[in-house]
Amino acid sequence: MILTGKEDLRVQKTMEAIQGNFHDLILEKEYSNITVKELCERARINKKTFYTYYETLDDLLLEMQLMISEEYRDWIKDYTLKYMDKIVRAFFEFSEKKGKFYEKITCGGAYGYIRDQMISRVNAGRDNYPELQKLPQAEQEIIRTFLSESLLAIYRNWIEGGKKLPVEEIIKLTTDLLVDGVKRYID
Repeated sequence: MILTGKEDLRVQKTMEAIQGNFHDLILEKEYSNITVKELCERARINKKTFYTYYETLDDLLLEMQLMISEEYRDWIKDYTLKYMDKIVRAFFEFSEKKGKFYEKITCGGAYGYIRDQMISRVNAGRDNYPELQKLPQAEQEIIRTFLSESLLAIYRNWIEGGKKLPVEEIIKLTTDLLVDGVKRYID
């Protein structure tokens, strides 16, 4: 349940407890080893309360990823392809701001299905690439896929490799690669 701020204070506290403790459990163990029972014990709620808001842990994880993707979409909403350098920078700065939880759900193998939904959500409605409008729809989709998948693959490689490059270097390298990859479409 995504909070609007208009909920009863008890509901807000319950949701914060569920999400906060789920966040901590994700950092501590593999997703497949987390149980509703364990989450409820940590959040100090009963299972019935959990099931009032979520059918499964997957639903909770999806909701948290949707909140993250909406926040990221908001960061990049005004950028078109000619601002690919700003999109790359925003992605890495956003990812660093979100920390280990974001790294784990973005790079961990157990999160693939839900991560794909998050990527789709970020890409949905990204019609702010007017530079692509002159191309057939199929080509537009391929270019969008190239950009999102390449950016994510570089990020994953950087995380899994232990962040051996400083963030400014990985931003520069990624920017160079992606800007060169779309250069002919932004002129």
